Amino acid sequence: MELKKSDFYFDLPEELIAQDPLEDRSSSRLLVIDKNTGKTQHRIFKDIIEYLNPGDCLVLNNTKVIPARLYGEREGTGGQVEVLLLKRGEGDVWETLVRPGKKCKPGQKLVFGGGKLHAEVLETVDDGNRLIKFFYDGIWEEVLDSLGEMPLPPYITHKLKDKNRYQTVYAKYDGSAAAPTAGLHFTPELLKQIDEKGIKLAYVTLHVGLGTFRPVKEENILDHHMHTEMYQVTKEAADIINDTKKSGGRVICVGTTSCRTIESAADENGCVKPGSGDTDIFIYPGYRFKALDCLITNFHLPESTLLMLVSALAGRENVLAAYEEAIRERYRFFSFGDACFFTDSI
Repeated sequence: MELKKSDFYFDLPEELIAQDPLEDRSSSRLLVIDKNTGKTQHRIFKDIIEYLNPGDCLVLNNTKVIPARLYGEREGTGGQVEVLLLKRGEGDVWETLVRPGKKCKPGQKLVFGGGKLHAEVLETVDDGNRLIKFFYDGIWEEVLDSLGEMPLPPYITHKLKDKNRYQTVYAKYDGSAAAPTAGLHFTPELLKQIDEKGIKLAYVTLHVGLGTFRPVKEENILDHHMHTEMYQVTKEAADIINDTKKSGGRVICVGTTSCRTIESAADENGCVKPGSGDTDIFIYPGYRFKALDCLITNFHLPESTLLMLVSALAGRENVLAAYEEAIRERYRFFSFGDACFFTDSI
């Protein structure tokens, strides 16, 4: 059966794209969706605890967003340039997205922050991305923190007042070019309540690249090429997830990145193996989930790979009907928006 990009289209009024995070992370709205029947309930995010049972396990992605957007100029011409850091390689070489790309051919030197940071374009790789080597004095993280900006998605036009609001409260390991946004709804207080109720927390890491958000250009979605992202599953996290499965609890992923991590690390029997690597897993309808039972996630863009992923879990018709309902009820969409919980029964 051919799956078409247009099968995942829905019409979203622009005013429903959330531009700013809420004051209280856990007070966003929560659309609870029965993944089997499509039945829905309207709640507040902090009510999620009522749907979690002792013995369940939440899988959270503890990646940390880096201030990956750099503005500088081309040496010699003074022309403006924008560089988005995507993936770190060896020896201060990064895979990047550069604008304007045509002006940044191999050999082009770049300057940022009046000379605090220098760079040279080494080569052009897949999809026009550039490998760039950076030169600086001092500690890379400190230089980046002083010059870089948070890489908010293009549909967010408001300036972010507090950098930490595009960061989960449990963010730990630097490396993402975008936040795992389903986790933005959790507060330390809510995580404490969840722990006290007997729900285990398993932390995995997937450094989110822009491949996750890259538009699907081909009408036949099977022709879409996913970029790789680095993930890591510790032995502790794998043990928590596997023990939960064995004892009859549910594995509930917080976000599509946690889902893609454990599905990449699971064998055919659903046993999650510790380790690290690169994944380009593309989950779309017809996929059989190996480790995940339920999913907490935000509302995704029309025709996106992430909408295809949730459609694989709950059925395209159920998902699009729930999205239509959310639009009627004026839910807030995308990164700073409201959340969905795809559960096994309501």
